[in-house]
Amino acid sequence: MIHEVRGVVARSKGAPVTVETVLVPDPGPGEALVAVQACGVCRTDLHYRQGGINDEFPVLLGHEAAGVVEGVGDGVDTVAPGDFVILNWRAVCGRCRACRRGKPWYCFDTHNAAQSMTLSDGTALAPALGIGAFVEKTLVHSGQCTKVSPAIAPEIAGLLGCGVMAGLGAAINTGGITRGDSVAVIGCGGVGNAAIAGAALAGATTIIGIDVDPGKLQWATDFGATHAVNARESDAVEAVRSYTGGFGADVVIDAVGRPETWRQAFFARDFAGTVVLVGVPTPDLMVPEIPLLEIFGRGGSLKSSWYGDCLPERDFPMLVDLHLQGRLPLEKFVSETITLDDVEAAFEKMERGEVLRSVVLLCGPG
Repeated sequence: MIHEVRGVVARSKGAPVTVETVLVPDPGPGEALVAVQACGVCRTDLHYRQGGINDEFPVLLGHEAAGVVEGVGDGVDTVAPGDFVILNWRAVCGRCRACRRGKPWYCFDTHNAAQSMTLSDGTALAPALGIGAFVEKTLVHSGQCTKVSPAIAPEIAGLLGCGVMAGLGAAINTGGITRGDSVAVIGCGGVGNAAIAGAALAGATTIIGIDVDPGKLQWATDFGATHAVNARESDAVEAVRSYTGGFGADVVIDAVGRPETWRQAFFARDFAGTVVLVGVPTPDLMVPEIPLLEIFGRGGSLKSSWYGDCLPERDFPMLVDLHLQGRLPLEKFVSETITLDDVEAAFEKMERGEVLRSVVLLCGPG
């Protein structure tokens, strides 16, 4: 059976998105059909639309989503019809060298659906991050479905599928933040504020949010930052040192991903401290010139964080439980709820820094 649904498609580089008819096949072996209930508008989708990730157009956008499993293919025993799931784009294989070393969050052979979703004329769609969730129903590999409690609202749950998990994981999993640590976060958008929330959850006592937008700095304070630094008005490195006894922070997270912010992160950390790069750079950007003696002399760790170094089956249910217990205010990330027809306008709001997350609400199962 072919399911005819509406979805948001980027047909060519830089062109405005369009809402089109998408044909979704029934799930084959190892696959799952998911009725999407909510999907966040993530900057990665904008990068796809702009051709910043690849040139495999047309692209079915959307990936930060939650919904209900409507059907599964042969051999699937991890999820069943009726399960409420968060979609993830790192369905681990369990067999590659990273998985065999006991580090599945680095899996080098993640799974996607084998069948293609298409336009009504049969043109195959490239689903964003192997998901494609700005659509009423999507086809994914069953390993991309993580079952969680249905008590959480879909518009909140879906955010764990990408940006919020990336920031929380950068703080807790990659950065290893623990009680009493000092932390600085450069860039206080969705990912940066998730890192701030993660640092607060982990027990950091000094949390410094750094941005050039006063509105984003207010968001940072709302998520637990103890200090807010406007980098247009103050030297970010000196400000971090001033709030950490002159030493620098134990962990500095760059949620922007530019040479100048990475350089700030490098010099804003304490000796033997940790820098975590979670902001995704564009391919043309280069590491800034830093004397090799500085890298040696300061010690510590320079890390990148891939998807918050998360393991969805471990982390998603835990974070949902923390939210339901009132200990993780995920609802604060939802700035507005919109429809499929509003995605292009949501991209514009994102670029202007007006929202943390616009979330598309779709139909339920059926």
